[in-house]
Amino acid sequence: MQNDESLEILEVETLYEGFNRLVRATARHRRLDGSWSRPYQREVYLPGLAVAVLPYDAALDRLVLIEQQRVPARMAGLPASLIEIVAGLTEAGEAPEEVAGRELQEEAGLAAKALVRIADFLPSPGSSAHRLQIYFAAVDAAGAGGWHGLEEEDEQVRAFQAAPEEVEAWLKAGRIHNGVALIALQWFLLHHKTLRSGALPEPLPAP
Repeated sequence: MQNDESLEILEVETLYEGFNRLVRATARHRRLDGSWSRPYQREVYLPGLAVAVLPYDAALDRLVLIEQQRVPARMAGLPASLIEIVAGLTEAGEAPEEVAGRELQEEAGLAAKALVRIADFLPSPGSSAHRLQIYFAAVDAAGAGGWHGLEEEDEQVRAFQAAPEEVEAWLKAGRIHNGVALIALQWFLLHHKTLRSGALPEPLPAP
């Protein structure tokens, strides 16, 4: 966490630490006239860096997606079973590419032939410091599918193959409720013609 010329973090107090972490940050920001605002407080969800992966087999022209149950989705009044892409949180000492490879194996039973970072964003910057990076993965999807996930993490993940035209229809019908999947799949459709040729996307510049 770094301060810059536009905003300073003066203090961070941990309110709760369990599966997720909630903190209260005291901050101030630069006003338009160059002066500092008075200090104010914000509660911030602080889960760390997450990595998501969009696996695609150009030879088969198939994406590999996953479906799993989400408690927050049900509490938000949406279906509990969400169509998603592979994703997971980084652990201590892990590089994002290592997380991408680990989660790809755990949740879809796949290995990446190539990994390229295509997005780096904050899903909800008004209340969360949750940062997420999306990677495109070139894979061999022959035989991909079935049930995956870690029993100790209470995961029940169904991996399945999807054709680009199916994905486009789901997006138009509003069937995709996971924001990360929405971003990744819309990006894919914009670049489908190039990816279908077997070419890799241009990597995202470092922030």
